[in-house]
Amino acid sequence: MDRAAVFDVDGTLVDTNHLHVTSWWEAFRQAGHDVVMHDIHRAVGLSGHDLIAHLLGEERDTGQDDRISAAHKTLYATYADRLPALPQAGRLLRTLAGQGWTVILATSASGGELDALRRAIDADDAITATASSEDVDEGKPAPEPVERALELAGVPANRAVFVGDTVWDMAAATRAGVLAVALRCGGIPQADLEEAGAAAVYRDPADLLARLDDSPVARLRA
Repeated sequence: MDRAAVFDVDGTLVDTNHLHVTSWWEAFRQAGHDVVMHDIHRAVGLSGHDLIAHLLGEERDTGQDDRISAAHKTLYATYADRLPALPQAGRLLRTLAGQGWTVILATSASGGELDALRRAIDADDAITATASSEDVDEGKPAPEPVERALELAGVPANRAVFVGDTVWDMAAATRAGVLAVALRCGGIPQADLEEAGAAAVYRDPADLLARLDDSPVARLRA
């Protein structure tokens, strides 16, 4: 029976979370807001406008949102040609594809940003499709990105695993009824990931690859 491996990208397959933190911090500063980097880091994984709302609150001047988001995008784009893939990210995707998994990316990135991430991973031959921010109305922690990935894969929730690095990823997977597996390489503590719904937590893609046969992912192989 078909099965799908759905992956978040930023912080899961590509080492970009702290680049996003720096870019958001400067974007907020330019708009006159002093936001602590630790707080930004914990919000990474939310869509842009959700992240702004989470950090500045519902009483903020929402007229600044588009300007802050655009500034973040411009600042982050300066890293586009040197984004570093996390250890064994591409090999993990190819291994799963070689075992018969349908590999789908579910990410808030789109357009040129997504293209740069895929270049960093360098495993397009293993990726069947991508559910980007352009394909959904609500980003994580809403289940819609994961549900869209399942539609692209053509599999039910009980035949899929979602791999991510944030509590928002774990919440989205859990709400979609999908097995949630977390990686710590995005910088979020293991306890927080487990509390958000992770069935298992690994250091990075290389660690998950090395322990794949003993991971919860193996339960879906039959």
